Amino acid sequence: MGNKAHLEAAYKNILVSEIDNGKSLNVGLIRLNRPEALNALNIELMKEVVETLEAFDRDIEIGCMVLTGNEKSFAAGADIKEMADASAIEMLLKDQFARWDRIRKIKKPVIAAVSGFALGGGCELAMSCDLIIASENAKFGQPEINLGVIPGAGGTQRLTKTIGKAKAMEVILSGRMFTAKEMSDAGLVTKVVDPDIYLDEAIELAKEISSKPPIAIQLAKECILKSLDSTIESGLEFERKNFYLLFASEDKAEGMKAFVEKRKAEWKGK
Repeated sequence: MGNKAHLEAAYKNILVSEIDNGKSLNVGLIRLNRPEALNALNIELMKEVVETLEAFDRDIEIGCMVLTGNEKSFAAGADIKEMADASAIEMLLKDQFARWDRIRKIKKPVIAAVSGFALGGGCELAMSCDLIIASENAKFGQPEINLGVIPGAGGTQRLTKTIGKAKAMEVILSGRMFTAKEMSDAGLVTKVVDPDIYLDEAIELAKEISSKPPIAIQLAKECILKSLDSTIESGLEFERKNFYLLFASEDKAEGMKAFVEKRKAEWKGK
């Protein structure tokens, strides 16, 4: 049995649950829960999100995670009240973005289910996830420029690597909001769906991913992320080594045997 401490903790800013997936690994669900502030990302909320993602990552019964807000807002940005009067040195010493770096180290896939506003830090949090399922009414943007600052949780980097220099310049320098379709066309959003089913769609995708061999899923994610910060040569070398490594897994033997025998594979995560 996995460690279920993440389901028992008394969180103030998030709701945590586990979705049963039959005979496959389950799905961990995290809901941002500051509706009165449109799920603005204060330090306490981000601490709870990161710690819960890490707990799900350690849980052997979880195969994939979904991070969502509510119909009105995924997250409308950082909590400006926390930083409005801060000095440069205070921000440096607080180092609030160090916690965000831990999201990049999550091994299992994380899906953002976005409805309503995903602005500023909210857009950056969605981009920190591996896939984004968006409601047709979702609004993405990096409006920090309107406050006299710039994105600080990876917006200038992840957005540029995902949608290219020209579009990233438009998003960040204009400070405007962009529709889910515009962001899907640009390559940021995985899929745009009806507002009534955006969360269900994300959960179904998470269930599908959770039904696949866990080690292969994690190494595939690792290779894809590696491609964002490496040359094609080093990326290919990294992919090849992970490919060879999987030939030492029981799941590889089971998967190929099941294919030859024309039956459904039974994964062990070993």
